[in-house]
Amino acid sequence: MIGFAKLLSGVATAALAITATAAFAETTYIHAGAVLTDAGSEPSGPATIIVTDGKIVSIEDGFLPTPDGAVMVHLPEKTVLPGLIDLHVHLTGDPGGDFWKEATTSDEWGVVIGAKNARLTALAGFTTVREAGSAQQTAYALRRGTAEGLVAGPRIIAAGPALAIVGGHGDVSGFKPEVNAVLTSGYTCTGATECAEKVRRAAQNGADVIKITATGGVLSQQGAGLEAHFSDAEMTSIADTARSLGLKVMAHAHGARGIEAASRAGINTIEHGTFIDKQAAQAMSANGTILVPTLMAFQGVSEGLGKGIYTPVVEDKIRSTVDVALSLVTRAREEGVEVAFGTDAGVFPHGRNAEEFALMVSQGMTNREALASATTIAARVLNMENEIGRIAAGYSADIIAVNGNPLTDVTVLENVDWVMVRGAVVE
Repeated sequence: MIGFAKLLSGVATAALAITATAAFAETTYIHAGAVLTDAGSEPSGPATIIVTDGKIVSIEDGFLPTPDGAVMVHLPEKTVLPGLIDLHVHLTGDPGGDFWKEATTSDEWGVVIGAKNARLTALAGFTTVREAGSAQQTAYALRRGTAEGLVAGPRIIAAGPALAIVGGHGDVSGFKPEVNAVLTSGYTCTGATECAEKVRRAAQNGADVIKITATGGVLSQQGAGLEAHFSDAEMTSIADTARSLGLKVMAHAHGARGIEAASRAGINTIEHGTFIDKQAAQAMSANGTILVPTLMAFQGVSEGLGKGIYTPVVEDKIRSTVDVALSLVTRAREEGVEVAFGTDAGVFPHGRNAEEFALMVSQGMTNREALASATTIAARVLNMENEIGRIAAGYSADIIAVNGNPLTDVTVLENVDWVMVRGAVVE
């Protein structure tokens, strides 16, 4: 009986502790001049968003008084909206054409660079990103750092090293053979069986999503064209294996036939999509494959042409893509392809991500469609549509504030004044 009494006493003490924790939970009252709860809505009048322990509790009309113990954020002249989502970034790298640094810079340095860029990205209004390829552990370390609040930055959905064919985009090239062999990521594969094994290896080592380089690329020293690299059997194996592990696949793809093949194989998103044609777009539409156009990547690399930044082989590839990229979203949407937001930040300086919106609008998207691509649609791509992409009760407190209404002028998103990620204000 004494033991039972002690047990009851312990339960009562634990219950009191839980009650005390709830009573003293960190709460923030955000006074907003207007709230745009999601891309399908219109801005409200003045309102109060109540946040407790990183979650949105409610949105109330008017400016409610802030209770004792709560924090007040007063934004009476601002439009408050959901934090933005960039589905294609490389936080652990900065732009540059000096490919030889692969042989001189440690992977660990990528975490240092990533910490800098994570903060810049969050301050630009992007509260969730999909890290689209990094060294083995750098993005995973950064993911943990931002999740635990040790590093200021967005929520990170990380791919880790991309799967590539031997010698293709995503593998190391441009050095002597023995140096290439030392620097390779270990994620090249040949044949359906080996490609399935590399997907499993990526999942084992912490990948949230599988990244593949389905075609040649622009910024690698490999210069053998921009069409399909993997065989149909290899891509199908990758997609099927990832699906069996509950993971999606994102495919870097420029050439039309590579885009078409990746879509038929069951790849979830096409990154870039430069040379998409009617046939490739129809394959994407038929298979529900989403386009992440990364228009800022083309803008960024074009700014470096003729300045000695890139090697001749890379300059040639850049020149072959920049003009055709000016219509890739238009071509895709003509066949019903859905578009989600992604920039390829790291190819251009981090923090400029929101310049993508104006480029999307220049290719026929409305302001509302562009905003949806970076909120509700991007959240759905990540299977997080019940957690992020809206301001709603129960959602993560990923919130930004701007001057003006992005539904009438999407460029207001290029100047974000205040950012909250998972309930924490980013200074």
